[in-house]
Amino acid sequence: MLDYECAYIPENKVRMNYKYVRHATPEFNSAVIKRGWRRFGCYYFHPICEGCNECKSLRIHVNDFKLSKSQKKSKSRNKETRIIVQKPTLSYMHLDLYNKYHDFKSDKDGWKQKDITTREYIENFVEGAGEFGKEVLYIRDEKLIGVDLIDVLEDGISSIYFFYDPDYARLSLGTYSLLYQIELAKLLELEWIYLGYWVEGCKAFAYKTNFTPQQLLDGFPKIEEEPLWIPPESSKHT
Repeated sequence: MLDYECAYIPENKVRMNYKYVRHATPEFNSAVIKRGWRRFGCYYFHPICEGCNECKSLRIHVNDFKLSKSQKKSKSRNKETRIIVQKPTLSYMHLDLYNKYHDFKSDKDGWKQKDITTREYIENFVEGAGEFGKEVLYIRDEKLIGVDLIDVLEDGISSIYFFYDPDYARLSLGTYSLLYQIELAKLLELEWIYLGYWVEGCKAFAYKTNFTPQQLLDGFPKIEEEPLWIPPESSKHT
C-alpha cells in the first residue's frame, strides 16, 4: 500500500484499504457501507492511516429531517429542474460536465485538475453498479446540468459523488441533490442517507452540518461486528 497526500488535513498522509469486488451483491454492498466503507466502481475502500482516526462515517436520519429556510429556497429554485433516475451511463455530456465542474473547482478551491478519460469515468462511476447503483440526472433548459451517483441500500441511500454545471450555481444543486435523495429515501421507505466521511474543521465537508439529525460511526467494524452509530454530540467528532 502507498501513502499519499491527504486532501483533508494538511501535511498528513493517507493510506487506504482497498478491495476489488467485480460482482457485488446488494447485501454485501449494504453491509460494508453500513460499516464505513465507500465504493467507486468495483473498488471498496476505507482509510487506515497511521496515527490518525479523523475520518468518521456520517449518516442522516431521513424521517426526522426538517428543511431549513435556505433548503426550502433551494427546492423552490429547482421547480423547473427535471430529474431522471436510472442505471449509471456514459455520454459526452457526462464527460464534458465532469471536466467543466473540475475546472471550476480548480480555479475556485485549488483542486488538482486533469480531464477524466472515458475509461476512467467508466471504472469510477459505471462499473460495479450492479443492481443497486443509480445515477440521478438533473436537466434544465434541455441540457444536463447535474449528475448524482448513488447506491440504493437495504436501509438507506449512499451518496457517492455529485458534479454540476457551475453556470447554474444559483440553483444550489449540491443542496438540492441531497434533498432529492432524502425524498427518494422516504418514497422507498429507507431510513438513512450515508454521506461518506466527516473530518472536523475540513472546509470541504462543512455543508454536511446543514443536514440533521446525524449519526457518526467511529472506526470500521468487521463484517461480523455490529456497527455502533452515535449522535455527533456524543462522540464530539473524535
